[in-house]
Amino acid sequence: MRILVTGGTGFTGTALVERLCRDGHAVVALDYKEGLACDALRALGAEVIIGSVTDRPAVERSMRGVEFVFHLAAAFRELNVPNSFYHEVNVAGTRVVLEAAREAGVRKFVYCSTCGVHGNIDHPPAGEDAPIQPADYYQRTKYEAEPLVKEFGRSGMETVILRPAAIYGPGDPERFFLIFKRVAKGSFPMFGSGRTLYHPLYIDNLVDAFLLCMPPGAGEGREYLIADERYYPIEEIVRAVGRALGVPVRIRHYPVLPVVVAGHICEAVCKPFGVTPPIFPRRVDWYRQNRAFDITRAKGELGYQPQVELDDGLRRTGTWYRQMGLL
Repeated sequence: MRILVTGGTGFTGTALVERLCRDGHAVVALDYKEGLACDALRALGAEVIIGSVTDRPAVERSMRGVEFVFHLAAAFRELNVPNSFYHEVNVAGTRVVLEAAREAGVRKFVYCSTCGVHGNIDHPPAGEDAPIQPADYYQRTKYEAEPLVKEFGRSGMETVILRPAAIYGPGDPERFFLIFKRVAKGSFPMFGSGRTLYHPLYIDNLVDAFLLCMPPGAGEGREYLIADERYYPIEEIVRAVGRALGVPVRIRHYPVLPVVVAGHICEAVCKPFGVTPPIFPRRVDWYRQNRAFDITRAKGELGYQPQVELDDGLRRTGTWYRQMGLL
């Protein structure tokens, strides 16, 4: 079928477009700028359209003849923009895509949200019905778009919402790269106890989950947390990265509170000048906010079964970083 992937040249979008093309689908990738993967995606037969999801003419052009939409585009780690930018892209942009999809007669719409809508998990692991307590503008606006998706679903178009955990894998430009980069030097500063829980999600496992949403009726009207089989204390994640790289890693512990304060101060001082702060609250949250999820619903209703485990996924990712000369 003809499929639109918004955010189709980003890390997650590229992996999804590549799989869809190899499965024989006609794929349109919409993104706001030319990514490094654009030439490779075109070589696979994908049509790449450059335009924002807030640009209605670009969205309507990308929607022509489309039967199925994966909506991945989002403002994520945008540091030098006003907070309103997150709403403009993540909420208003989602409405634009939904309206264009309905007008084009799209059969099904899959919205990529985030596990972050649940914020810090007070009683891990959390299921889809856990409290909604987003901690920042990205998480808040991703959740604000979820009711829009459900609203359009009630008008006849099938909809599914996926809430991925911490995505990583080959092609990942930043999410796990900082961990790999520090571990490769043989030491890692751990702020806090290191026992905070973190739930990784290997990119191939996420793509599998997306594809499981494609059959008619699969997951209709539901939301699903998508993650790997297990979650881990963050210190265990760091040691697993060391194993993947074949590097003994020394972990030194430091108090977390001074870093939390520094993150807020750096962000407040740098933002008026359009400067990227060296440290900011969302990065510090990795050390202190629990992210651990129960994927029972996705396994039972979608047939989701994560295939790539942590050590294998980290080994593949580390190999890619080295091949790219990043480590």
